Amino acid sequence: MPTITTREGVEIFYKDWGSGRPIVFSHGWPLSADDWDPQMLFFLAHGFRVIAHDRRGHGRSSQVADGHDMDHYAADLAALTETLDLRDAIHVGHSTGGGEVVRYVARHGAGRVAAAAIIAAVPPLMVRTEANPGGLPKDVFDGLQTQVATNRPQFYYDLPAGPFYGFNRPGATPQQGLIWNWWRQGMMGGAKAHFDGVVAFSQTDFTGDLEAIAVPVLVQHGDDDQIVPYADSGPLSAKLLKRGTLKTYPGFPHGMITTHADTINADLLAFIKG
Repeated sequence: MPTITTREGVEIFYKDWGSGRPIVFSHGWPLSADDWDPQMLFFLAHGFRVIAHDRRGHGRSSQVADGHDMDHYAADLAALTETLDLRDAIHVGHSTGGGEVVRYVARHGAGRVAAAAIIAAVPPLMVRTEANPGGLPKDVFDGLQTQVATNRPQFYYDLPAGPFYGFNRPGATPQQGLIWNWWRQGMMGGAKAHFDGVVAFSQTDFTGDLEAIAVPVLVQHGDDDQIVPYADSGPLSAKLLKRGTLKTYPGFPHGMITTHADTINADLLAFIKG
C-alpha cells in the first residue's frame, strides 16, 4: 500500500490516481479515504490527479495513541503534500476533514494551494462557549465519546442508519450498502483515534484560520444537516473567509457527498474551473 512516513514515524496511507492538476481530499470522522470514491472517480474522469489519505488512526494509517488533534492532522497532510510535491492544488474537506483543510491551508498551504472547498464542515467552532453561544452543548460530544468507548460497533451502524445520511427523515429510504460501507470504514480505524477525534472536531476554534486564508474557498452545506448544524457553521465560515463563497443545499443531509454526489461534484467542478 502506498504510504508516507511523517517525522514522528506515523505511516499515512494514501491513494494517488491520475496525472493532471491535483485535488486533495480530506475525509470526515471516523471514516477513511474510501468515503471520497464518488468524487475521486468523477474528477479522475475529468482529467485531474486525485489524492486522498487516511488520517492518522483511521483506515489503513498507523493506529497511534497520540496526536489526534487538528495541529497534527494538518501537519500530517503537509507531510503528504510535501512528499508528493503538490503545487497549484485544490484541497477539499468534508466534516472533520473540512477543519483539517482549513488549518492546513492557513498554516502550511502557502505556495502550494490554489483554492479549497469545505463541505458540511465543522468550522468555525462546534461546541457551545461564552464566545460561541449558538454551538452545541459539550455533553452532546461527551455522549459521542461514551458510545465510542462502550459500543462502537452498534454506534457505527446507528449513526449512518439515522442522522448522518438523513435516513431518519419521514419518507427516506435507508440504503443498506451505504450504511454498511460507513460501518466498514469506521471499524477499520482505531478506537483511541476516534475517541480523541471527537474533541478535535468539536472543540477546535478555526476562526483565526478562516480569517488567515487568502485563496478562494467554496463553502458547501446542506440546511438539513443533523450532524453539523447549518446555521452555526457554513454561513459563519463564509463570512470569516476573505474570499469565501457559500452554496446552500435545501434538504441535503450531512453525508451529501455520497447521497447527492452528482450535485456536489458538478458544483465543485464549476468552482474549480471558474
